[in-house]
Amino acid sequence: MSNPIKKLLGQTAIYGLPSIVGRFLNFMLVPLYTQVFVRPAEYGVVSELYAWVAFLIVFLTFGMETTFFNFLQKEEDRDKVFKQAFLSVLCINGAFAAFLFIFHQSIAEAMLFGEHPEYITLLGIIVILDAMAAVPLARLRAEEKALKFAGIQMAGIGTNIILNLLFMLVLFDPARPEEGVIFILIANLCSSLLKPVLLYKTFLAIRLDFDWSVMKSMLIYSFPLMIAGMAGIVNETIDRILLKHLLFDGSPSSLIYANEQVGIYSACYKLAMLVTIFLQAYRYAAEPYFFSQAKNIDRDQQYRRIMNYFVALVSFVFLLVSVNLDFFKEFIRNESYHVGLSVVPILLLANVCFGIYLNQSIWYKLSGQTKFGAYIALGGGALTILVNVIFIPTYGYMASAWATLLVYAGQMIASYLLSRKYYPIHYNLRKFFLYVGLAIALYFVSTILNFENKTLYYISHNLLIVGFLYVVYEMEYKGFKKNPSKS
Repeated sequence: MSNPIKKLLGQTAIYGLPSIVGRFLNFMLVPLYTQVFVRPAEYGVVSELYAWVAFLIVFLTFGMETTFFNFLQKEEDRDKVFKQAFLSVLCINGAFAAFLFIFHQSIAEAMLFGEHPEYITLLGIIVILDAMAAVPLARLRAEEKALKFAGIQMAGIGTNIILNLLFMLVLFDPARPEEGVIFILIANLCSSLLKPVLLYKTFLAIRLDFDWSVMKSMLIYSFPLMIAGMAGIVNETIDRILLKHLLFDGSPSSLIYANEQVGIYSACYKLAMLVTIFLQAYRYAAEPYFFSQAKNIDRDQQYRRIMNYFVALVSFVFLLVSVNLDFFKEFIRNESYHVGLSVVPILLLANVCFGIYLNQSIWYKLSGQTKFGAYIALGGGALTILVNVIFIPTYGYMASAWATLLVYAGQMIASYLLSRKYYPIHYNLRKFFLYVGLAIALYFVSTILNFENKTLYYISHNLLIVGFLYVVYEMEYKGFKKNPSKS
């Protein structure tokens, strides 16, 4: 019998490869953007626009990817499940497209982009294209057509990167920064358009054959997931939007300052995204895997071991980046952005908590108690907004960083406590505290080891990482051999 954890790792490698590559290459665009956008305010415009993209893609997909996987386990007619999931997304996106067409100028003015309504139009088309491709791509994952899935995703990523390099290095004039924004959006539009083009056979085969009973059940299941996703995006991206609008007092100079703060914060936030590069890849494989293991007798042990490895890995990434921040900051080529580097360790730790929460969240999806996911996310979203609104005017983006950590840690704890009551999974909390606590302690040790000699500096800092890995090896490999049932 094949090892299910090895299977999960294999699926993560295949299905997560496009996400890993895509996020990594987008991370590698940070040096390009921070170099060509001389002033952080210009990069701040791009960052805020993509904060809105995150909101819209969650709303327009409406939680249908997870819903699709769940209903495949319940319905015998898999084609019907796919069709109703797709048609649900089609209806939502059709309504959104009509709204955007009518009100795009008013939306642009409300977002303080009144002089550039084309930003809003391009953004809307991008998210509609991405949302329409989401369920067909989920079907490829469910059918284990890994190479086709990866090929389509990689084609889109490659198109986006190549066009970014062409537009920004060859055609872009730094004297007209608004053109740079348009170039980035056009590159993204071409990338998004490629997905439905490559999936054209799937789109052409779909008929408008509505099964209102199935669709209603799917929408009822997916609605709390959408709410949870929207609230989750509040935690992840609303800070950039609030930074701009709370620091803007109506004067042109304050708008420039506000965009600068968004640009600095966003560039430094990218360094913390190294944790989420892994998270995104992991989620592609983990969700269908967890559903497939739901009826297994030893599922509890499998979930526990996976969580052990997961916590160890995200703690390792936190330590790797935080103790080598002097190296990673070079990815931000313009030193005018470096003033915000103090937020990176805070955001890294926040993403560790977020990753643990995401891994835990399978309990309410497996049990059908998706309302709790919505409650947790809504509570976190409300707290995010409250902390940012109160403290941004005084502390700027530092308030946003601490709010992110506070909320993600709170969600992680709330999810665990609720799971103990409704769908117990007996995680090894001792290892949780050991790995995360050790990583934090070693980070603080690294702040003391400030050697002027750079070679000695990096050697001493990275020896701390070696020590962390040794502890994980002792706990996981040797510990499992001694007592597999308690690992």
